[in-house]
Amino acid sequence: MPPAGGPGGVPADGSAGEDRIGLRANLRHIGALVRRNALQIKHDPESMFDAVLMPIVFVLLFVYVFGGAIAGKGNQQDYVNYVVPGLMAMMGMNIAMAVGTGINDDFKKGVMDRFRSMPIARSSVLVAKIVVEVGRSLVATAILLGMGFLLGMEVKSSVLDLLGAVGLSTVFGASLMWIFILLGLTLNTAQAVQGVAMLVLMPLQFGSSIFAPPASMPGWLEGFTKVNPLSNLADAARALINDQPVGNSVWITLAWAVGITLVTAPLAVSRFRRKT
Repeated sequence: MPPAGGPGGVPADGSAGEDRIGLRANLRHIGALVRRNALQIKHDPESMFDAVLMPIVFVLLFVYVFGGAIAGKGNQQDYVNYVVPGLMAMMGMNIAMAVGTGINDDFKKGVMDRFRSMPIARSSVLVAKIVVEVGRSLVATAILLGMGFLLGMEVKSSVLDLLGAVGLSTVFGASLMWIFILLGLTLNTAQAVQGVAMLVLMPLQFGSSIFAPPASMPGWLEGFTKVNPLSNLADAARALINDQPVGNSVWITLAWAVGITLVTAPLAVSRFRRKT
């Protein structure tokens, strides 16, 4: 018996099941949606303000506010090599938050109603969103590193190690995007997504080794920083750039990224299917 719905076996609501769409078609859909999202940025360049301005503000703020206190007055340049790799972790998390608010806003504007009538895999909409946000994250990281070099940061290892630090931060940031997509699909407003995200972001960012060595913290907070995935990422990026022993920080960060993705990506896709 042929499947109920419209022509060609497409369901009546215009959607297509994931199992009905081959890999090549799925990749084609993702490519088209990536192009659409990129064109949106072209027509609305203000949407890049956070990716462009945040790295500049953060580097200047933390180097000249915290640098003197941590590295000693007049030694801010020494602090640059400590904080910039840590800020790479912070950049990924802040860009990831924007994904959740953006997808929530798309539902409010009716953008998702158009996708509902198209014979595409639901996951392709979310994957395309992540691909574009990864691009924005790389732009933010490039500006962050550029600011770091202007303030005297040195790569004491090799260019490959620097690229490894960037890649590690990007992979971890992409995994966090699934969490914020899930929040964006679950909460009612973009403001609620942003509020909940800040409640999560602030303790993770400041209760980590991004800005200061954990040894300077109280014992209970030092214990929290050791299990904080942002600390592992910051330590890994810092070790790669400064030619220091990496230890297990890279593998722990990758394990976190894989675990977060395996748990939250299926939940986000399932929630998206139900909502569309």
